[in-house]
Amino acid sequence: MLATIINIVLPVFLVVATGAGYAHWFKPDIAWINRINMDVFIPALIFSVLSGSDYNLGEYLHLVFGALAVSLGSGLLLWPFLRILKVSGKTFLPPMMFNNTGNMGIPLLVLAFGEAALPAAVTLFITVNLLHFTLGLYILDRSTRIGSLLKVPIVLATFAGLVFSYTDWQLPSALALPVEMLGQISIPLMLFALGVRFLDVDLSDIRLGIIGALACPLSGVLAAYLVAPFLNLQGEQWGMLLVFAALPPAVLNFMLAEKYQQEPQKVASIVLAGNLASLIIIPAALWLALL
Repeated sequence: MLATIINIVLPVFLVVATGAGYAHWFKPDIAWINRINMDVFIPALIFSVLSGSDYNLGEYLHLVFGALAVSLGSGLLLWPFLRILKVSGKTFLPPMMFNNTGNMGIPLLVLAFGEAALPAAVTLFITVNLLHFTLGLYILDRSTRIGSLLKVPIVLATFAGLVFSYTDWQLPSALALPVEMLGQISIPLMLFALGVRFLDVDLSDIRLGIIGALACPLSGVLAAYLVAPFLNLQGEQWGMLLVFAALPPAVLNFMLAEKYQQEPQKVASIVLAGNLASLIIIPAALWLALL
């Protein structure tokens, strides 16, 4: 079991470390790379997986409900502690609710459960991202309009992929292959970019960062176990939900906090501490998931 977990976790963190090492020496500006990944490569991955002939959303509906319950449940479980922590809900709750399903979750789930887990991993990813770009943005800015979702490439790729899946449409192979190739770029690039992003933030609020690093996976796993009796998750899907629940906060939380000027330094501390703590927490979650 230990060897299996090492073989799953080590490749992920080696790619992240490569990104951090490259950033340390060359100080690259990867804002445009992240933009391309969000606008081209990740949408291509989502469309390629969802439009595949073997993808059936009905097989993953319980996983979707589980992901929604974990994300929303984490916020509800931690909401009463805001006054004790003396921190704004707009600052603390989004990083607790919206975890690193893209940069870390998809690679981890594929390594842990095999290539066959990619559709389920992508389903978790798009579920959290749709929630993040709706409820998450509304938490940060009450004037956010749902119609703005139609401008997000990830959302458009999700809807297009589902349409192709349910209508049994298929792209000509001359188009399907390059879309698939573009999608394959996204996973290692997400991990590499995560490593680079580590050097862009600092632990200006160590106490809040440590609290968030522990609260995010603990509340997620607790929420997963609380809703487990109401879900019909069998075998690997329960294991995937458990790993998903233990993931650290998404880097996107920091980027959005910076955009909306919602105490970005505090959010950066939470995100960085959470991802560093995942070096210990993720192996423990994998051990539970693979039992």
